[in-house]
Amino acid sequence: MTRTISILGATGSIGASTLDLVRRERDKWRVVALTANCQAQELARLAREFGAELAVVADEACLPDLRAALAGSGIAAAGGAAALVEVAARGADMTVAAIVGCAGLAPTMAAIECGKTVALANKEALVSAGDVMTAAVARSGAVLLPVDSEHNAIFQCLAGNDYAHVRSITLTASGGPFRDWSLEQLHAATPAQAIKHPNWDMGAKISVDSATMFNKGLELIEAHHLFPVGLEKLRIVVHPQSVVHSMVEYRDGSTLAQLGPSDMRVPIASCLAWPARMDTPCAPLDLAAIGELTFRAPDEVRFPATALCRAAAEAGGAAPAVLNAANEVAVAAFLASQLPFTRIAVMVEQVLAHYAPPAPAALGDVFAIDAEARRVARDMLELV
Repeated sequence: MTRTISILGATGSIGASTLDLVRRERDKWRVVALTANCQAQELARLAREFGAELAVVADEACLPDLRAALAGSGIAAAGGAAALVEVAARGADMTVAAIVGCAGLAPTMAAIECGKTVALANKEALVSAGDVMTAAVARSGAVLLPVDSEHNAIFQCLAGNDYAHVRSITLTASGGPFRDWSLEQLHAATPAQAIKHPNWDMGAKISVDSATMFNKGLELIEAHHLFPVGLEKLRIVVHPQSVVHSMVEYRDGSTLAQLGPSDMRVPIASCLAWPARMDTPCAPLDLAAIGELTFRAPDEVRFPATALCRAAAEAGGAAPAVLNAANEVAVAAFLASQLPFTRIAVMVEQVLAHYAPPAPAALGDVFAIDAEARRVARDMLELV
């Protein structure tokens, strides 16, 4: 049976991996829409290859280029934030939500409100708007499938089991490129060093988040919304090999773990085929060649981000949205060599201390909180 699919963020790494899998099973999918930020030529190429009905660029200034690149193809073109929401609201059987940042919030919510299946790869959605978004899922009856390798691993380990039987959930963290660095070394870390992840090929922002451990802290907040077992049951462990992607321990002492290669096509395939399975081109694990799997507790003195994220999750309300916005500003400043690496977490903590708005009741509230948190963070940045 052919299913329809829309990919929000088709030219990013998640979008490229998703399309690679769709390409291998073309007879099973009909592409409704593909979107990108401003990569008009690449978006047009992909839309033509997959016979998409519609291509959308978030940046309206790129729309003329997109229309020119699609001339004669019969593929409709659109641009702007409203167009992103409209395409998400078309309600494909599956929508892959992979737009980075708060720009992905409104389209993701529109897809959820259609009551279909949403494969969520937008971290900010559940971090900044977790309560709002999970309430929308409950109202619409949508199925939310996690794409992040850690959350997808947990999802797989929980299959067929009751939350009441869960003793703990452990998210694994590679520890990033600086996991063995001293505080003195961290003070002098450069953007070039931070984005050189030892295991994964990721964008600059998420690579820095991995280096600070904010990525794992944000994932803890996501897990809190996706798997309501109680924040006290969520744990983090550093696992440098990135072979075990997460674990679930049950009340009888059994622990289920999902293992796999460091390739995002594995969790994406899990979502695309759910509740079945599909082939991927990923090489099978060779545990003998890997040799050993090691684990250690996170060091929250050198990497305070995980503690900050847990505190924000415990506070609830607007705190996670404020934390996320402040972190984005701080990471951008670090990448621009305007802020030392070790000041990223310090700045986020300061913003949380200075700005504590009421909990958001709707998506508009989330956007307002995000904008004000960014303003507060930028003002603090000027004082550095």
